[in-house]
Amino acid sequence: MTALDPAPPPPPRGSHQATDPGQRPAPDGRPAGHTAPAGRRRARAGRRAPLLLVVPACVAAAFALLPLGYLAVRALERGPGYAWDVVADERTLLLLGRSLGLTAVVVAACLVLGVSLAWLTVRTALPGARAWGVLATLPLAVPSYVAAFTWLAAVPEIAGFTGAALALTLVSFPYVHLPVAAALRGIDPAQEEAARSLGHGPLRTFLRVTLPQLRPAAAGGALLVALYVLSDFGAVSLMRYDTFTRAIHTSYRASFDRTPAAALSVVLVVMTVALVAAEARTRGRAGHARTGGGTARPAVPLPLGRWRIPALAWCAGVTAVAVVFPLGSLGYWLAAGTSATWDLDGLAGAAWATLGVAAAGAGLTTLLALPVGVIAARHRGRGARLLEQAAYAGHALPGITVALALVFFAVRYAYPLYQQLPLLVCAYAVLFLPVAVAATRAAVLQAPPVLEDVARSLGRRPLRVLREVTVPLAAPGVAAGAALTFVVCMKELPATLLLRPTGMDTLATRLWTETGAGSFAAAAPYAAALILLAAVPSYLLGRHRT
Repeated sequence: MTALDPAPPPPPRGSHQATDPGQRPAPDGRPAGHTAPAGRRRARAGRRAPLLLVVPACVAAAFALLPLGYLAVRALERGPGYAWDVVADERTLLLLGRSLGLTAVVVAACLVLGVSLAWLTVRTALPGARAWGVLATLPLAVPSYVAAFTWLAAVPEIAGFTGAALALTLVSFPYVHLPVAAALRGIDPAQEEAARSLGHGPLRTFLRVTLPQLRPAAAGGALLVALYVLSDFGAVSLMRYDTFTRAIHTSYRASFDRTPAAALSVVLVVMTVALVAAEARTRGRAGHARTGGGTARPAVPLPLGRWRIPALAWCAGVTAVAVVFPLGSLGYWLAAGTSATWDLDGLAGAAWATLGVAAAGAGLTTLLALPVGVIAARHRGRGARLLEQAAYAGHALPGITVALALVFFAVRYAYPLYQQLPLLVCAYAVLFLPVAVAATRAAVLQAPPVLEDVARSLGRRPLRVLREVTVPLAAPGVAAGAALTFVVCMKELPATLLLRPTGMDTLATRLWTETGAGSFAAAAPYAAALILLAAVPSYLLGRHRT
């Protein structure tokens, strides 16, 4: 069977290949209790991905792996022995422990915040649940360096590990909240209702029935949080907490010798591969598509009873520290800076440049992520796992490493792109490809694969099935991923500082320049404009998920 041949039809009903419906979730995306015949499962698992997906997916993977070629050249420039001495140095081990410790704390806190808020706003009779769900997405609009700036300006003693962990947690937990909330809306509530009918309380039902079904979504969100923390530069720099990213940036700026920084970046890549492999193992072969008969029925909201006031206090407290506090702090600095003359022309130009480059970056990233996400969701196997893991390669790298890699290749092989806008757009695609891939994969998993099987059985070729069935079904989730990618492109700082065309400033670069000079009042308008612009897609994203 060639890559473009339609799949063989499933075996007839009643064949000896039928499986016990009590087995684990099927690899085609069916929930537990709705497994497909074994012949159909083997046919789908064994079907090779069509070339029309494999070729662009390989291009996207090669694109994401481009910085690794640069790191290999630089890290081995003075020989493997020198690179090993850098990696095995006591300071490197200290940075490893600090980075992993910060990542573990932030991921754990984001899981608690994201899962609890998703459950309260989706599955309970929480007053104003829709509004609280939208508010839980708004921290996406706050860059980590803005959150760090607001907390540091208000409480200078918070600098260090505590401040970095707090700032990163408050801007990262929506990465967990969004996929978990979507999964809660997609899973069948019948299992939870059956558990409660057998005498299980709400907590035991959540822990034994609901939480295992949320594991893939929570693990995917936790992976994005971990990679975000490992690659963050702004918050840890302002909080003066040494991690790999800050050490790499310092090494690049302190010396013309790029080998130490490249060797440290290789360690980050190894950590990324380990995290992606662990997330894939945790995710397993689970899917979320509902394929049972009848119309999907929403879950009945769970009454909170005496927990109503604590639940409202929890939602209000998270909103206060994640949204209200940074906005209030910026309002204070805006008021303090009214005596100064604001550069309105510069502010408008930076805002327009930010919107344009973020839109271009989100468009290219989503286009590259589409084939990778479809293959990861529909075609299980070693090749699919390798393509997905390759797409995550650049996300944990500091933006300055990705930027220098692109400068290296542009100067040597594509000089007309040097210091031009397309190079910056390519950097965004390398950095944020995992965000779009994760959204695409989740959206495709939500689409019932049996509809694709029906289209193939009617003689539709793979391209037509993709265009007429897969993409339309997954379009809302893909669009949500594009909106999320747009937001993170707007907030990106290190690569933008290095790769932006001469004379072009974004809101992030102007904010960083003013903050570095200690001009908090002058930086406030750029921070406020950045948050307001990023809040629009964040709000729409929250509305889409609720």
